[in-house]
Amino acid sequence: MKYMLMMHHKGEGPPITQWPPQDIHAHIQFMKDLNKRLVSTGEFVEAQGLAWPDQAKIVRARKDGGAAVTDGPFPETKEFLAGFWILDVESEARAIAIAAEASAAPGVGGARMSIPIEVRQVLGAPEL
Repeated sequence: MKYMLMMHHKGEGPPITQWPPQDIHAHIQFMKDLNKRLVSTGEFVEAQGLAWPDQAKIVRARKDGGAAVTDGPFPETKEFLAGFWILDVESEARAIAIAAEASAAPGVGGARMSIPIEVRQVLGAPEL
């Protein structure tokens, strides 16, 4: 079963770009090590960090066939999607266990962050 784990930034504390270099390194190394373990167990499909929301665009189809493109999400948004994993695991319980591990990534000063990780099953297209 495939699951998407979505890492949310809570809007608390300084952004990672303002952390001390050793804390950035420890955080990134934690994520690399987690991904390496998931590759070794055959559960890893994909993982990526995402650009900051100020670089995002919202696109909506116009009724006339064109596209409306606006900046987004809006600046007052405090929480945002920071990255994701796609995993192929045997159960929801396993996806939750991996999310709990990812949530404990080190932050400033090595403190466990308790990052919100949303876990959702990836569904295939319905049979027609």
